[in-house]
Amino acid sequence: MFSCMQRRSTAGDLIPIDLEINATYRRCNSERIKIFLWDLEAVATPEEKPRSFEASSSFPIAGHSHIEFVEDTIMAEEPRRVTLEDYSSSTVPQFFTSIAQPEVQAQTITYPPSLIQLIQNNLFHGLPNEDPYAHLATYIEICNTIRLAGVPANAIRLSLFSFSLSGEAKRWLHSFKGNSLKSWDEVVEKFLKKYFPESKTAEGKATISSFHQFPNESLSEALERFRGLLRKTPTHGFSETIQLSIFIDGLRPQSKQLLDALAGGKIKMKTPDEVIDLIESMAASDIAILRNRANIPTKKSLLELTSQDALLAQNKLLSEQLETLTETLSKLPTQLHYAQTSHSSILQVVGCTIYGGAHESGCCIPNEEKIAHEVNYMGN
Repeated sequence: MFSCMQRRSTAGDLIPIDLEINATYRRCNSERIKIFLWDLEAVATPEEKPRSFEASSSFPIAGHSHIEFVEDTIMAEEPRRVTLEDYSSSTVPQFFTSIAQPEVQAQTITYPPSLIQLIQNNLFHGLPNEDPYAHLATYIEICNTIRLAGVPANAIRLSLFSFSLSGEAKRWLHSFKGNSLKSWDEVVEKFLKKYFPESKTAEGKATISSFHQFPNESLSEALERFRGLLRKTPTHGFSETIQLSIFIDGLRPQSKQLLDALAGGKIKMKTPDEVIDLIESMAASDIAILRNRANIPTKKSLLELTSQDALLAQNKLLSEQLETLTETLSKLPTQLHYAQTSHSSILQVVGCTIYGGAHESGCCIPNEEKIAHEVNYMGN
């Protein structure tokens, strides 16, 4: 039944199916190994005595014959069989952080928890209004508070930098390949390239170039604001002389005149060091004047009353109005009684005049009689 089973070769001939394919494979493999050993013996040097492959010791493997050794070698060279399950299985990443662990001489590195707490109190989230240079400056100051034997300062900064980031900035750091950031300078370069690009540098340079002193701004306040603009954009590229020229040109005419008077001429005729000394000297005097003015007591006007004073004044005014109203109401019953008495007297006088003085005793006519008399008088 099985002898009729055949398969077709690529040439079109029918080849019978081998039901013992494993045995056939072993047999063919043994023949291939024998041929390999014969070729190996054939290329041996003439001085060597030909040896049969069964007794040969060219392969000093204890407990194995030449055939078994060569068979293991050939089988080891065959590629491993990879299945679909191997492709679909999830792989564990080799590195979980983008920053590589720095190589140091110390056997172990232990950071105090208080240092990490200080770093996390100065987090950088990657928001547009955050200053990356200010963050790096504060971070380096915190890292400089610790010294570890055998650990360089840059290694400490590199190891702890990820603790200073949060939110979008943390996700940005994890976007790099594992252990790809190997130096502190590389981290700083990529961090500033991401969060302080060329567009921010151009914007900062434009702000510095258009500096002007405000109308009510003192020289010391203008100097501090100008230095803040320079710190905000450290990559402005302006030299010290250009910075001084921008600052002087942006001052109000009164401030320029004071600087010229202090310099004994034109301020720009001085050297850069002399200009800096004059500006700082005038700014220090300006601060002292402002401090003295703040300490001089001034008499408060009505418009400068504090909220508490205004509330007290309002309460006093309401109290006075309430007292006046109470006094007026207390006099009201007496006034009403006097008004009623006066009104009755007036009516009696009018009635006596109308009735022609009927009673000399004061017009004491009864009401009924007054009415009848008035009717008769009107009828006549």
